[in-house]
Amino acid sequence: MPRPRRTALPTLRPPAFNGRLHDARTATAVGRWLGAAFAVCFVTGLVSHYLQHPPDWLANHLPPRPVWGYRLTQGLHIASGLAAIVLLLVKLWAVYPRLFVWPPVRSVRHALERLSVAVLVASAVFQVLTGLLNIVEWYPWPFSFVPVHFAVAWVVTGSILLHLAVKAPEITAHWSRRSEGTLTLPAEDGPDRRSLLLGAGAAVGVVTLTTVGQSFTPLKAFDLLAPRHPDHGPQGLPVNRTAAAAGVSERGMEAWRLEVAGPRPYTLTLDALRVMPRAAARLPIACVEGWSVEARWEGVRIRDLLERAGGRPGSDAVRVTSLEVSGAYRVMEMGAEYADDPLSLLALTLNGRTLSLDHGFPARIIAPNRPGVLQTKWVHRLEVL
Repeated sequence: MPRPRRTALPTLRPPAFNGRLHDARTATAVGRWLGAAFAVCFVTGLVSHYLQHPPDWLANHLPPRPVWGYRLTQGLHIASGLAAIVLLLVKLWAVYPRLFVWPPVRSVRHALERLSVAVLVASAVFQVLTGLLNIVEWYPWPFSFVPVHFAVAWVVTGSILLHLAVKAPEITAHWSRRSEGTLTLPAEDGPDRRSLLLGAGAAVGVVTLTTVGQSFTPLKAFDLLAPRHPDHGPQGLPVNRTAAAAGVSERGMEAWRLEVAGPRPYTLTLDALRVMPRAAARLPIACVEGWSVEARWEGVRIRDLLERAGGRPGSDAVRVTSLEVSGAYRVMEMGAEYADDPLSLLALTLNGRTLSLDHGFPARIIAPNRPGVLQTKWVHRLEVL
């Protein structure tokens, strides 16, 4: 009886990519734009992180001016991050045949280069994806977003710098037009490459135009894709964390008191707080998710409250505690320069009306050049530090 013939197993091979424009010139052109987007994102991200989590030596010296500083930097952070998503997809499309070169490793140097590219691609994709989900406040992962996003930002930046160092000879040759890969590309690819780059630029422009209105309010009419609109919300302002989500209700607010702790501690009822000398300020509230809007706030200056408790203007910081049941920003510290700024208020009204519960009734912090997460709502205690 004849033996059954063995079926040969298919040999594993990487996928073949025969399309055009998967070349060095296209990848380099897109890479320049992507590098610029990541650079803006990284620098503005550092600003946001150190405003929220300043080291001890910096905490009392953070500048409260310009009042629109955080609004600008965080708006740029989100806009450049969204642009980077588009550019990263185009960049990966241009280089993905190289991700499957065969054999995968040819030498120790080649293995290290491949490893650096793997870290760069993985960290860049992770960073823009988690950043996008943070904008819509969806956290399907078990880790804390802020420290991980901050750490991976350094990984991405280091990977980019390492990649540039490895590719430095090729980059130099490209700029000096000595690169064979640059000079021998088919001339007929030129129009297609220009079309691809124009398309990528147009996509970035559309994404920016339809999202940047959440922070750059002159373009708010085009705010179609952003998760927030600057005019939508209680009293005409967006709300990230509602009173219900924070575990705060109107029940018991009749017994609310403001406790101010210091060398001369005291307590105020809401009526007593309302009759104190008032100040008004037109300030933006700007959140880490990228939206911001300017409003008119009125209340009592923080420095007046602290001075009455024995604080030293310009020298003492303040710890602010919210009625919020739990949360990473239930307790917030405000450095001395912020506490002493005349525009830093314990606000009681918003655009001429008493604060709604979702906006922090009976009293909330509003200060210039400050992340929204630190504009503490439902304040019930101030402590001179």
